[in-house]
Amino acid sequence: MKLYLIAGEASGDLQGSLLLKALLAEDPSLVVRFWGGDMMQAAAGGIEPVRHYREGAVMGFGDVLSKGGQLLSRLGFCKRDILSFAPDAVVLIDYPGFNMSIARFAHAHGIKVVWYIAPKTWASRPGRNRLLRRYVDELIVLFPFEKEYFENVGVPCRYFGNPLVEYIDSYHFTRIVEGPCVAVLPGSREAEVRRTLPVVLDVARLNPSLHFVIAAAPGRDLAEYEKYIGGSSNVSLVAGRTYDVLKFASAAIINSGTASLEAALIGTPQVVVWSTSPITAFIARKVLKVLEHIKYISLGNLIDRSLVFKELIQEDFNPSLLGAELSRLLGDPSCRAAMLAGYSRIRSALSPSPSRTIAREILSVLHS
Repeated sequence: MKLYLIAGEASGDLQGSLLLKALLAEDPSLVVRFWGGDMMQAAAGGIEPVRHYREGAVMGFGDVLSKGGQLLSRLGFCKRDILSFAPDAVVLIDYPGFNMSIARFAHAHGIKVVWYIAPKTWASRPGRNRLLRRYVDELIVLFPFEKEYFENVGVPCRYFGNPLVEYIDSYHFTRIVEGPCVAVLPGSREAEVRRTLPVVLDVARLNPSLHFVIAAAPGRDLAEYEKYIGGSSNVSLVAGRTYDVLKFASAAIINSGTASLEAALIGTPQVVVWSTSPITAFIARKVLKVLEHIKYISLGNLIDRSLVFKELIQEDFNPSLLGAELSRLLGDPSCRAAMLAGYSRIRSALSPSPSRTIAREILSVLHS
């Protein structure tokens, strides 16, 4: 049997690696080909990805417009490569803008489609639900609120739990920074780093007694971070050790994404930040105004349906408000206790599920 997997971002590479490892453990004869990153490559026994996710990550509508030609070229190549490989199924891991087109293409050519980590149609572009019903044979979601949402809009899906819980609980943490510090996770895309670090470093300059540790995302050139750090003596940069930085940090500043959920599962008090281009922010606000059920941007807050940790979005993401929230995280024991109680509720909602359970479900689709 042959599987073609597509992950387009760092978070997809992590989840894809857990899935790949489980799939190959369940069926060592399985032949795989994939788009992803270093973690998926390691899980596949060293097989190199067809394309590395860092080559095509985009952020927001402006980025899509500026890189439209490149994305179309990658899309055309991917379709030709799928036909050449002739898989029994494609497994699409998040990355909805790209993978929605692949789902339609694979379905048209009689190839089964499994979508793992569902498109966030509960937050934007609900019209895609019609496409999910039409082109996807199996939709696997990672969060309980997603199962409720998709069932309510008539999209069949399966929820087994979240392998991230299992992965973090089995991780062997190592202290790599002496003394207290503030973890900074600015995101995995160039645009996220560019928009996040200048504000964070302004706060670092105003708090010279605090040590800020920037956790570089996998696949990013360290020079992208170093040009912002300059001569800041209380800022250091660490690559490839994000969980270790988070575990031993007193607090964390995190660009919204999977990392905020990882911090919650690890137990690090945090503030989530998010900033994008004016046009993307304008469109996002118009969409969220219509979708009244969406009150937060962070997975942990969405899971708990409450503001477990603060979100500083767009204009609110500034040195003044960020500095004030950081002081609260570091100096207010009641704030930390309430946040950790919220983390416990988040963890309880994400019943851990061995990746092997999800792998067996996907393999059953191949044999059906």
